[in-house]
Amino acid sequence: MTSLLNADRPPVLCPGCAHERITHTLDQAFQKMGLARHQIVIVSDIGCSGLFDTFFHTHAMHGLHGRALTYAAGLKMARPELNVVVSMGDGGQGIGGAHLLAACRRNLNLTLLVLNNFNFGMTGGQFSATTPPEARLGSGFLTALERPLDICEVARSAGAPYVHRCSGYDKNLAQKIQDAIEYEGFAVMDIWGICPGRYTKKNRLTPKMIDEALARRPPLEGIMPENVRPEYGQQYRRMAGDQKEAPAPAVIRKQYKAPQAGRQEVVLLGSAGQRVITAGELLCIAGLTAGLKTTQKNEYNITVLRGPSISELILSPGKIDFSGIDNPTVIVALDQEGVDRRRDLFERLEKDALIIQISGVSLPASNARIHQVDFKNQGIKRTDWALASLAVLAKLNRIISAEMLKAALKLKFKGKAYQAALEIISR
Repeated sequence: MTSLLNADRPPVLCPGCAHERITHTLDQAFQKMGLARHQIVIVSDIGCSGLFDTFFHTHAMHGLHGRALTYAAGLKMARPELNVVVSMGDGGQGIGGAHLLAACRRNLNLTLLVLNNFNFGMTGGQFSATTPPEARLGSGFLTALERPLDICEVARSAGAPYVHRCSGYDKNLAQKIQDAIEYEGFAVMDIWGICPGRYTKKNRLTPKMIDEALARRPPLEGIMPENVRPEYGQQYRRMAGDQKEAPAPAVIRKQYKAPQAGRQEVVLLGSAGQRVITAGELLCIAGLTAGLKTTQKNEYNITVLRGPSISELILSPGKIDFSGIDNPTVIVALDQEGVDRRRDLFERLEKDALIIQISGVSLPASNARIHQVDFKNQGIKRTDWALASLAVLAKLNRIISAEMLKAALKLKFKGKAYQAALEIISR
């Protein structure tokens, strides 16, 4: 095989930088494996190691600092036949540490090459997650405050099945990279090297010193037996293949004509337990039966035991670019809680706007027309008021018609639930 290095963009690195040797060694590994450029994706982020995607004639993706593994995971899931190699510095690895943990736990068939030169070389020589405490760098005494991270031990404890720590000057590095790429699972290589542009200006470090430092650590050179398990992508596809096929989405065809032309905006103001979200969904489905485009924007309830109380709906014959509402066509005031939360809406209502006011709810002053309803005296339960309010809209021929509402109920509910909903709106 011929070299996959980009002749139009040769490596331009500081003289003596370990990254350049690793670049050529990675190319040798590709050649030994007989890989063509269309079979490889190199994913990188920021830093000197982030230049790798430009050094090779392969598929490539360059992203944000520390995030390369996330892009790589998506690529591998979408295109499992590709050899996805991630190049990342110790700086990017420290910034994206949580992504490393996720990759180790997940065990996708990716190869991570951490080009570890113990500092942020491109951005000024600041200390990184792997900088020795005694090192002298542009970060001053901060280096001494933090314990350096052992990338391989972290990867091993997080579940990586293949972990290898070695020198960037190892004579067998090409074979070791090849072994990592060929491993069927997540493979991490912590490759130690020298940064002459920053690190070694104040700190003595040679290939021999790297070998001596590596020799003092427990060897980590490949498969971690305790972490060996099926590769994530293959296992995912097997398990997904055993699932029942998802039903096709419902197709809602235009059957009716909406009572009013143009864009209509509705805000339901209620409280937890009133099924405001369900009523909003029904209103949108009813709009779809008239060929309208619809959006539903719901209040997000932060606490678990307090349900949503507000839903904003837009029904429009034209494109909806933004789902927020400042000046609604209709407000349904179901409960004081929702009204009090959105008092700002009332002062902006115009004369042709409509408020459906449930008995007992106090309203702020507005210019809108008010239609009062007493659901309680009609024997309608509080949990059904939101649905009943849609029937009021249909009876007033505002926003939706009775036919549109009934069609929505039929699409949303089945069996007893459908019959119960019909009974409520019939009142």
